[in-house]
Amino acid sequence: MKLWEKDFEINAEIERFTVGRDRELDLYLAPYDVLGSMAHITMLESVGLIGHDELPVLLAELKNIYGQTQRGEFVIEEGTEDVHSQVELMLTRKLGDMGKKIHSGRSRNDQVLVDLKLFTRHQLKLVAEASKTLFDELIQKSEQYKQVLMPGYTHLQVAMPSSFGLWFGAYAESLADDMQFLLAAYRTVNRNPLGSAAGYGSSFPLNRQMTTELLGFDTMNYNVVYAQMCRGKMEQGVAFAIATIAGTLAKLAFDACLFNSQNFGFVRLPRECTTGSSIMPHKKNPDVFELIRAKSNKLQALPGQVMLIKNNLPVGYFRDLQIIKEVFLPAFDELLDCLRMTAYIISRIEVNEHILSDPRYDPMFSVEEVNRLAAAGMPFRDAYKKVGLDIEAGRFTPCKDIHHTHEGSIGNLCNDKIQALMDDVMAGFKFEKMETAVKKLLN
Repeated sequence: MKLWEKDFEINAEIERFTVGRDRELDLYLAPYDVLGSMAHITMLESVGLIGHDELPVLLAELKNIYGQTQRGEFVIEEGTEDVHSQVELMLTRKLGDMGKKIHSGRSRNDQVLVDLKLFTRHQLKLVAEASKTLFDELIQKSEQYKQVLMPGYTHLQVAMPSSFGLWFGAYAESLADDMQFLLAAYRTVNRNPLGSAAGYGSSFPLNRQMTTELLGFDTMNYNVVYAQMCRGKMEQGVAFAIATIAGTLAKLAFDACLFNSQNFGFVRLPRECTTGSSIMPHKKNPDVFELIRAKSNKLQALPGQVMLIKNNLPVGYFRDLQIIKEVFLPAFDELLDCLRMTAYIISRIEVNEHILSDPRYDPMFSVEEVNRLAAAGMPFRDAYKKVGLDIEAGRFTPCKDIHHTHEGSIGNLCNDKIQALMDDVMAGFKFEKMETAVKKLLN
């Protein structure tokens, strides 16, 4: 079934090429297509385009189809072009001509766009929640090990004293910043395109405010031309937010692999989270973090992929946009998998609390000694030179008693402030509005 089908059949090879992976990828969108249709026909009934007696029958059958999507029973049949066609086909088989009425006042253009937005905002909720879980683990570890010192590096050279409180806390604050990008993306997603039809509106007296409220959107994409222009733009904005989180995960994964190696020995990954070698019986490889690093780096390419598909298109809909689904829809599963794996391992990671007993790390206390001499009255450059000469002559004996007090330093991590940052941005999503609207539609 094709919603545009008339009195001729398209060439089979042309159909194969144009449909592409839509039957597979549209399964991601199936429950959201049903929700969008439920809101749309409720609005159609209010403006007299569907009968009072027809609406409850249509809604009941759409709820049945929604249930199939939740149980994994929904399929897009061979010969059926996409999820929109499949839902309408199922309604028509069950309800006859009544099922054909649900498409009045909309196009597949605004239908797929509302599906994408409903899908994406739900996925952003899952990403925000998974990020918060990882954040909580990082803050907990930061507090647990805030007294344990470790080397800080610049240029991969031992530089100055750091701590596991700083290391874990740094990634927690990075995630708090990442959530700002995610919130901005969510706010652009959470606007209703339904009623823009093919991008130029409809002569039917549609009530777009009603569908906006029924679906729990914050507002609508007002201009119908812009509503269609945001296809691709919406995905690109979300892709940047995904890539930002992925960047934090990739860096954390690299650190974990490095610090777990025997040459560092700063942390020990849980035994059950490592893999072995087929030839070397001593190996415990950090494969999980290596895969997180690779997958996260792959996700950081997503904005560029979306941009290159859409960036030379003029105003209006083009089939090019279909290809964005191939890279965009599966990205959430990959990011969520990485977030959950990272949180699992961080919660079980063990820290070496005696790193600094190794004298190779003594020079990292040189700045502390320079500052001590400067605070006692010696000019800073003289103190710097003295300590440098002492190190070269083998006379330097470090004082490892660290007293940093300023905000964000070893002795004053400001984890409460970082927690407040995360709590503030999480509150900004207002997911309850979306959830309440969906529950009301289904009940």
